[in-house]
Amino acid sequence: MTLRKFAVALAAGVSMAATLGMGGAQALEKVTVAYFLEWPTANQVAQVEKTYDEAMGVEVEWRAFGNGNEMTQAMMSGDVHIAYSQGFVPFVVGISSGAPLKMVGVAVTYAENDLCIIRDDSGITQANANELEGKKVATPIGNVTHYKLLKTLEHLKVDADKVNLVQMNPADAAVALVRGDVVMSCGFGGALDRMKTVGKPLMTGAEQEAIGINTFDIVTVTEDFAEEYPDLVRKFLEVTEAANAAYKDKPESAYAVVSRAAGMDMDATKATMKNFGFPSVADQAGQNWLGGGVQAMTKGVADMMVSGGGMDAALDDYSSFIDDSFIK
Repeated sequence: MTLRKFAVALAAGVSMAATLGMGGAQALEKVTVAYFLEWPTANQVAQVEKTYDEAMGVEVEWRAFGNGNEMTQAMMSGDVHIAYSQGFVPFVVGISSGAPLKMVGVAVTYAENDLCIIRDDSGITQANANELEGKKVATPIGNVTHYKLLKTLEHLKVDADKVNLVQMNPADAAVALVRGDVVMSCGFGGALDRMKTVGKPLMTGAEQEAIGINTFDIVTVTEDFAEEYPDLVRKFLEVTEAANAAYKDKPESAYAVVSRAAGMDMDATKATMKNFGFPSVADQAGQNWLGGGVQAMTKGVADMMVSGGGMDAALDDYSSFIDDSFIK
């Protein structure tokens, strides 16, 4: 599904959600949290050990998704209350189309764990990147990976409209790259490791950060859930903060548990997490993040998506969708 088609479908879903009502919180028996497999994060120790359940006083169900857009759709339907490590771009697309979501925290920062891998036998490098025009490139559409790809192509002076972008989740994109069905695949987590067996990054994470392409995932909640259960949102973030701090203090003690929860082997888990950053709530509240930086970036990303044809229109202001009250 293209980003534009997703936005149209999302707008229709918002209308349906409004008709059906997204309340239902009075009958809350459990909290459902969306997350990704093969995306190991420090909080998964608390996930496995049911620290969230204990602190929040309710059963916490963890449901795996393939991409951030799927998370948005599930939240709109009322099936998911919290999304952990949702991609920033799916969030922007969602709220631009009327999805009743709020960003309440930063889950993880990363650069080297979300890349586009070009096949070694393609002969394509940064110097001749315009040779990507006319060729197939696999990427999940409408998420931060897609956004980074577009910004990378823009920086390398490649006409993105002439590149045949094929919608694939990372696992499928890795298979396509290894088989030679596409010349480049973009993805993250364990799938990225498989991509690297046949190629190298078109641009490294460090090179992208140097030109202002930052990468991070966020914690989002539905507006209804935030309004009716603010204490549960706060408890969720408190447990996450404690798990992040424990990981920073003794990372080796977390790898075994996290690898099982993420569905990855130990070596892949360690390699992935060593490139992750888990900002403290104090950092998240700062000007670079929820104190102003994220609000500005949200508007910038939305405007870019409109200019690139991915969305029909951006909002004038996104500050109401970013709530720092739960981390203060």
